[in-house]
Amino acid sequence: DVQLQACGGGLVQAGGSLRLSCSASGFILDDYAIAWFRQAPGKEREGITCITMKDDNAYYTDSVKGRFTISRDNAKKTVYLQMNNLKPEGTAVYYCAAQRNGQGEYGYWGQGTQVTVSS
Repeated sequence: DVQLQACGGGLVQAGGSLRLSCSASGFILDDYAIAWFRQAPGKEREGITCITMKDDNAYYTDSVKGRFTISRDNAKKTVYLQMNNLKPEGTAVYYCAAQRNGQGEYGYWGQGTQVTVSS
């Protein structure tokens, strides 16, 4: 079965850091672009960062640029999201998703991991 599993969320104070992991099974990770999304209570899900397939180009939404870093280890089939200087507005469920060949829909989604940032 194709699966993504996100973990690493938790409760952190504003200004703190967390590292999320997204582990893949059942497919070859380097055939996929991987993105992180988040959904805050009462808000729509938003894409915050993605990393391309083999060349590892990373893109960030403005709200996380300079504070979050996405990286991938294809051998370990894992994508990481290092989140520094977290802000209370970063409280959300974070999801990872995979996009085959970097095109089209994100066909595979992890189950989400809760990040809560206290002020």
